[in-house]
Amino acid sequence: MTSTPNSLFRHYLNSLIQRGTTRASLTEEARDVLRTWYVTAKKGSRAHSPSSPSSPSPRPEPQPTKTPPPSTNPELFPEERKPSSSITLPEGTMEDKLQYLRDLAQNWKPARDLNSLRDTMVFATGNPHTQLMLIGEAPGYYEEVQREPFVGRAGEKLNQILKAMGLSRDMVYISNIVKFRPSLPNQRTNNRAPTPEEIEACLPIIMHEIQVIQPKMIIALGGTAAVGLLGEQGSVSSMRGRFHDLNGIPVRVTYHPSYLLRSDNPREKRKVWEDMLAVMERMGMPVSEKQRGYFLPRE
Repeated sequence: MTSTPNSLFRHYLNSLIQRGTTRASLTEEARDVLRTWYVTAKKGSRAHSPSSPSSPSPRPEPQPTKTPPPSTNPELFPEERKPSSSITLPEGTMEDKLQYLRDLAQNWKPARDLNSLRDTMVFATGNPHTQLMLIGEAPGYYEEVQREPFVGRAGEKLNQILKAMGLSRDMVYISNIVKFRPSLPNQRTNNRAPTPEEIEACLPIIMHEIQVIQPKMIIALGGTAAVGLLGEQGSVSSMRGRFHDLNGIPVRVTYHPSYLLRSDNPREKRKVWEDMLAVMERMGMPVSEKQRGYFLPRE
């Protein structure tokens, strides 16, 4: 099953909603595309409209009601999220294997063939000898400039979350599913979420990263990362609050740091912090009473 432009557009809008975006600007080119879709849909509607009363057509036989197909695209999001057999990791140290994946990702043909991603590759950062791996969706403007995941304001917010957990960036491993910044017409600092095709094209690289790191826990930052990793459709609010399984590794889904930048609501911050507390407890990390009380409403 091939994704349609409409489904990709809906996926993009859903990703904006999951990150807390309430307004989005459109270029003139985007408006032209939407007008084309609208006109095409109207023509299709007329083509299937009933005949006029002056020339009645035979009443069709009633058809049995069909159950609508599930929203998840089985080709884009297969149930088994396992490393592809098309990649064979070399012998050697963890660093050797990660360097191999870094070199492979630079010219990864499935991603390059899409012609929808920019050229600068942003791989990962942090300590590969860790028990905790954090995975986001794709690089943005600042990540592309610095060639490091989660920098800029979103990176600062993530650093604050890690510090509250008693961690730092050099104690965890941070990566993205898509290794290139998704492109837009006349792109400057504006970003977009990756499409299902872009996620699926880059998925083998991140799955092999996970295989190399072998973390005891994964935190999926944002709905796009969660959907890509787990192969499940849903919002962050519907997927957070519990642990998911990825080939035997527990995965905790939470909001992207950029979502917290758009919301000063302590209740939303508390939701993210409850996910972090659950991760800390699952990993056997010490949790103080002060940490348990972060972002709770004051009596």
